[in-house]
Amino acid sequence: MALPVGTQMKYWGIASTVFLIMLWFLGDVILPFVLGGAIAYFLDPVADRLERWGASRAVAVTLITLVALLIFVIMALLVVPTLIQQTISLFDTAPKLFNQFQQALTERFPSLVDADSTLRKSLIAVGETIRDRGGQVLESVLSSAAGLINIVLLFVIVPVVAFYLLYDWDRMIARIDDLLPRDHAPVIRQLAGDIDRTLASFIRGMGTVCLILGTYYAVALMLVGLQFGLVVGAVAGLITFIPYVGAVVGGALAIGLALFQFWGDWLTIGLVAGIFVLGQVAEGNFLTPKLVGSSVGLHPVWLIFALSVFGALFGFVGMLVAVPVAAAIGVLARFAISQYTNSRLYRGLSQTDE
Repeated sequence: MALPVGTQMKYWGIASTVFLIMLWFLGDVILPFVLGGAIAYFLDPVADRLERWGASRAVAVTLITLVALLIFVIMALLVVPTLIQQTISLFDTAPKLFNQFQQALTERFPSLVDADSTLRKSLIAVGETIRDRGGQVLESVLSSAAGLINIVLLFVIVPVVAFYLLYDWDRMIARIDDLLPRDHAPVIRQLAGDIDRTLASFIRGMGTVCLILGTYYAVALMLVGLQFGLVVGAVAGLITFIPYVGAVVGGALAIGLALFQFWGDWLTIGLVAGIFVLGQVAEGNFLTPKLVGSSVGLHPVWLIFALSVFGALFGFVGMLVAVPVAAAIGVLARFAISQYTNSRLYRGLSQTDE
């Protein structure tokens, strides 16, 4: 006989509380394991595909690890130093860009930006703040001994955790399935399958879309000659998971920088704008429908709310677990609504009798 609903809710409540407490106190400690688990989850379909092609699990995981290591070395040698250098340069160049913007406003709207105007003082303050604070924070993070140690440990532990989790992924899932309470196993499997499909669509699909678009934006903008093209492409690709926001923010930033750098060269400025128009067309018509699908089940507002709440409460680790938790809550909420609409409470006695 199954446990009463009240008792079950008590146990699930205790489990949820323990999870949140562990997340609160062990956030920095469990970061490598959360990242390793996310990488293993992301790459598990690739390992399964290689197994279907005849490779053993060990061979499949080894091939994936070698390819990932090669990509990491290329990124570490070519992309990351340039990205850091461009980011610091962007922080340092911001006051100059604001000064040029002030001069343009002065020429066109002299009454708005006189020497004592609030707008002029605000622009100067923003530019100096970005230069002083932005570059200072970035350089302090990169030069901090503790930060360097944590980064080194992260790069050492995360691949090891991801390797072992990826190797044992199927066995772990089977073991968890064996531990499910027998009376509720079918329902739990159904809910877990729905959560997995939602996460697969969003994390694997949307993560691939962000990677493709970020690479496209960065390479295309650098080929056009935009000074901070790599940074703009990385930012645009990183926030592409929010519909239209990545293209709008990245496009506005790129076009703004292009106006300062290529003023008068309208062809180049048009090319910069065309890069983001083409990227948005490719995302909406090809990448998102093909890689993500139409039944993700995570509304952008709900996703932003989850990221904000978990990020504020648990820091960076909270932002990492926000998407899986949001997906799980969404699936559970839809299941609860389905149960409610089929219950006597919703349908009433008359419809139940019919």
